[in-house]
Amino acid sequence: MTEQVKVPEIRFAGFTDPWEQRKLGDVTDSFSGGTPDGSHASYYGGSIPFIRSAEINSDKTELFLTEKGLDNSSAKIVERGTVLYALYGATSGEVGIAAIKGAINQAILALSPHTGNDPLFLASWLRREKARIVDTYLQGGQGNLSGSIVKELSFALPQQKEQQVIGSFFSHLDNLITLHQRKYDKLVVFKKSMLEKMFPKDGESVPEIRFAGFTDPWEQRKLGELVVIERGGSPRPIDEYITDDTNGLNWVKIGDAPSLGRYISKTSEKIKPEGLSKTRQVHPGDLILSNSMSFGRPYIMAIEGCIHDGWLLIRDEPKSFDPMYLCHMLGTPKMLNQYRMLASGSTVNNLNKELVSNASILMPCKSEQKVIGQFFNHLDDLITLHQRKLELLQNIKKSLLDKMFV
Repeated sequence: MTEQVKVPEIRFAGFTDPWEQRKLGDVTDSFSGGTPDGSHASYYGGSIPFIRSAEINSDKTELFLTEKGLDNSSAKIVERGTVLYALYGATSGEVGIAAIKGAINQAILALSPHTGNDPLFLASWLRREKARIVDTYLQGGQGNLSGSIVKELSFALPQQKEQQVIGSFFSHLDNLITLHQRKYDKLVVFKKSMLEKMFPKDGESVPEIRFAGFTDPWEQRKLGELVVIERGGSPRPIDEYITDDTNGLNWVKIGDAPSLGRYISKTSEKIKPEGLSKTRQVHPGDLILSNSMSFGRPYIMAIEGCIHDGWLLIRDEPKSFDPMYLCHMLGTPKMLNQYRMLASGSTVNNLNKELVSNASILMPCKSEQKVIGQFFNHLDDLITLHQRKLELLQNIKKSLLDKMFV
């Protein structure tokens, strides 16, 4: 029987040659390093970066070796651009390209491709194969790989030029993913900081950062004096009330809360209308607060629905609050700490109607609430945008790793 021609499903224009089956050890030189004796202070604190497995994708290290430490150990120097493969522990199977010249320890295998082979291509292939390698050689993902295992890995290899365009393509994609990850991370940190600075600290009546034009002190009140707070409920046994009928009522579970944003706009399940008397109905604009899992996290309802006893309903009947302001205010670190303090005396750290009613809040005038709510809503939109772009790029990369390699 004729051997099937080895070509990928998706290929750059101009390349038609079949790929050749090779072993990784046949096309690379490889070595691992070592760790200088920690009891010798003179081995550490020098100028040689000491790269450990968790740092193979970083351009900096926490430890530095002296020349003496390097000479008196099996630690070895790698040049920038070397493929680094993590062999041990939680990072087994991770792949990096050395961003700095430095020494590696025994948990890293350095792979230097022979002339005519591209390091970015090899790194991309190893990343694609991570799950298969770990599942094949590590039981349950636990344990260590070895250099001999890695060097025996068999893979299909195109000619150098095709390797280079594939490697460059995935390197560019990785850079885009890193860019959006950094933007996302910065926005999350920025939001956390603003939640601390745009709401008054304990003992103060004005926030550290404030929009121009607002000078009045914020008013301190008990939350239960301003809103209606009720606990949800569940018709039981719940399985008898779950329905696929279009006239069913949206059944809001903790899992229906979005990972990003503050609006609950859909549910995975519905319950029969006859279960309404045994639960708590909520309406668009109502705020619900988780009282156990994802403790104290607030959301705004964008649909009609019913909530079980894992939620508290917070309904602003007097319209004292801007809804987005109220939602973000109830999720500030200060409020979460207050919830924990109020709940600490109970057997289980769950919130209930009485605890939340007794929570002390500071509220500005309605117009200031509105601009604060709009600011955090815009920030949430930016965070969601970058998270979605990040997820899209990660999905594109996963798909193309499957289709652009044999």
